[in-house]
Amino acid sequence: MSDIVVIGAGQAGSSLVAKLRNSGFEGRVTLIGEETAPPYQRPPLSKAYLLGDMALERLYLRPESYYDEADIDLRLGTCVTGIDRDAQTVQVGDEALHYDQLVLTTGSTPRRLPATIGGELDGVHVVRGLSDVDAMEPRFTAGAHVLIVGGGYIGLEAAAVASKKGLRVTLVEMADRILQRVAAPETSDFFRALHKSHGVEILEGVGLDRLLGEGKVSGARLSDGTELDVDFVIVGVGIAPGTALAEAAGLALDNGISVDEVGRTSDPAIWAAGDCASFPYLGGRLRLESVPNAIDMAECVAENIMGAGKTYVPQIWFWSDQYDVKLQIAGLNIGYDRIVTRPGSGEHSASFWYYKGDTLLAVDAMNEPRAYMVGKRLIDGGKSPDPSAVSDPEVELKTLLKS
Repeated sequence: MSDIVVIGAGQAGSSLVAKLRNSGFEGRVTLIGEETAPPYQRPPLSKAYLLGDMALERLYLRPESYYDEADIDLRLGTCVTGIDRDAQTVQVGDEALHYDQLVLTTGSTPRRLPATIGGELDGVHVVRGLSDVDAMEPRFTAGAHVLIVGGGYIGLEAAAVASKKGLRVTLVEMADRILQRVAAPETSDFFRALHKSHGVEILEGVGLDRLLGEGKVSGARLSDGTELDVDFVIVGVGIAPGTALAEAAGLALDNGISVDEVGRTSDPAIWAAGDCASFPYLGGRLRLESVPNAIDMAECVAENIMGAGKTYVPQIWFWSDQYDVKLQIAGLNIGYDRIVTRPGSGEHSASFWYYKGDTLLAVDAMNEPRAYMVGKRLIDGGKSPDPSAVSDPEVELKTLLKS
């Protein structure tokens, strides 16, 4: 009977240990997390939880009692300082904890502003963990001015919450447009208009020169010379895979911890899953930052530890909630050369269909769940409907599935 140690008690780590037990694994299972809270959902942190619409206990992925009942040694508030691959141990304080199989579900960490431009001033926040959101929540008072640095989904979600709570919101994005790295101009235009209709000031093509203040942030100087008085700052400039332990242990890295098609790293006794791991995909490598990937990859690795030998095939989908708009994304839009627009069925609704040549790659659906579901089924099935049919609102969505 073997010992399995999982480092990282987020969505992937929690899903993996549960899958092991549900699949009949009877050996020792240890789940180690740096945070003091039991494994919880991250997406609601910057939305329902920050708005006060979701209690802390509802964030938890499983009841706290689950881990004892499932005979899982859950170690919270615990930092792993090293991996000894020869001895097959991980260092936890003064203890060298043995493993037969080790899984890294170390997630990702938010990129922060350099201290040289004021990144360490009091009042500068990132949105990643429970402690981050708890620290910024008292600042969300009506009338306060918040500066959001970064026009990706995290920044836009934070802007939506701040606006709904009555704050004055300024968002700066150094690229030419918000969402430039992840979405088509049509999706950027949709969300820019949505935010402006709620009073958010969006400045594109403008970077942050530096934050101002003595000890506490009180203002910001932008790259065009503009100076703003601000009460606090939220930084949403991306995340980096959590690879520090893997790198120190000498494991292969490639945009994250490099794993093979079954989730195994360059060390046959060590596996990885979730945000921290990149895997083979369509002749290259892919790393996905999403809840579905964290769950599905972790469960696949759990099965493979038990000998299933399953190749991991991701089901690629994402979502974002802003104001009364639910964005659902199916597929990956990498390499698209054409956008087909399908008009929405109501206010603040539309769908944008990404094509490469005649091949459908992805769909962005705003308040259009049927478009999302049809698009996802088409992409999963390798089908590409005629773009003229997609753009025609008189064509029933379900007929596209017969293409």
